[in-house]
Amino acid sequence: MKDWWQIAFPKGRQTLTITDASGHPVKIAYGEKGTGKPLFLVHGIGSWSYGWRHTIEPLSKYFRVICFDAKGHGFSDKPLYSEELAHQSIEMEQIIRALCDEPAVVVAQSLGALITLALAENNPELFARLVVINVPIFPKELPTLWMQLLAALPIDLVRAVDNLRLANTFAPLLRQMVMFGRHEVVVDPEQITDEEVYWITYPYIELPNTITKTAEDLQHAAQEIDRSLHNQPNIIYTIQENLSRITCPTLILWGEQDRWFPASNGEKLHARLPNSRLQILPNCGHDAAGGSPEAVNAAILEFLRDTDFLDRADVSQSSPSRTPIH
Repeated sequence: MKDWWQIAFPKGRQTLTITDASGHPVKIAYGEKGTGKPLFLVHGIGSWSYGWRHTIEPLSKYFRVICFDAKGHGFSDKPLYSEELAHQSIEMEQIIRALCDEPAVVVAQSLGALITLALAENNPELFARLVVINVPIFPKELPTLWMQLLAALPIDLVRAVDNLRLANTFAPLLRQMVMFGRHEVVVDPEQITDEEVYWITYPYIELPNTITKTAEDLQHAAQEIDRSLHNQPNIIYTIQENLSRITCPTLILWGEQDRWFPASNGEKLHARLPNSRLQILPNCGHDAAGGSPEAVNAAILEFLRDTDFLDRADVSQSSPSRTPIH
C-alpha cells in the first residue's frame, strides 16, 4: 500500500528529536497539515497518528494540525530500556514546546487524554483550548482481555516474542484478531475495512519492539489502577485531585456506547473540571475519532467557535445537528 504519511501530510512523515523522561535522545514521528493556530491530535495506547485519519483533513481547513506518534508507538523510537512511570506527559510537553511557540488547541483520546489532563494541570500555559475524548479517568481495570494478558506477562517473555518477530510471522492471524477487536470500539461493524486493520496493525507487524513498549505501558497502567483501588498513592488519583488547575475552556466528548468506559464517567469528570462542557455522542463507541468522525469533528469546531477561538463565519453552517451538551 501507499505510504499513509505521504497521503495524509504535504511533507509526509517528519522527525523531531527530544530528550525523553530517562534523559535519552529519541526521535518522534509527526506530520502536519494546514496553517494558522496550532492544533495537536493525541492518540491513545496501542495506537498512532493513523487513529486521526478522518480528523486531520477537516480540521486542517482552519488550523495547523499536528499529529505525532508518542514514544514507543507507531513510527517513533522504541528504546530497549525500561520506561519511567508517567514518561508520556514529560515527553508530550517537549513535543508541544518544540513544534509551536504559542498556546495550542489539544484534542486527545483515551489514554492520550488522561496524559493530556496531567500535562494541562502542570503546564496550563501550553493550552488555549482542550478537548478530551473517552478518558480513562475513573478506571476499574484494563478494559479488554488482551490488555490484561499483555500486562500480566513477564516483560522478558514479551520482548522475546517481539525479537523473534512472531507478529510478522503470524500477521494474518493478528489482523483477524484486531478486526474482531474493532467490534468492541466502534458501533457500526460495516465501518471496519481491511485497509484500516492493515494500518492499525502495521507497527506491531513491521516495526520491532512495538509490542514490548505497549506491554510496558499497559503494565504501568495496571499497576496504577490497582494502587488506586487499594487507596495507595497513584498517578490517577493525583490527576483527579488536580483537575481544578486546568483553566482553559475544555470540551469533554464521550461515546454513548463506549463499552470500555461508561458515559457516566464523563458526567463525573465534568462535575470536577471547571470551565468544561460535556457532550455525549450517540451511536458512538470508544474509538470516537475512528468510528464517529463526523460527530467528533463537528463537536470540536462548534466548541472552538462557541469559545471564540474560531470565527463563526469560518465554520460551515451545514454541520450536523447538535448532540446534547451539559
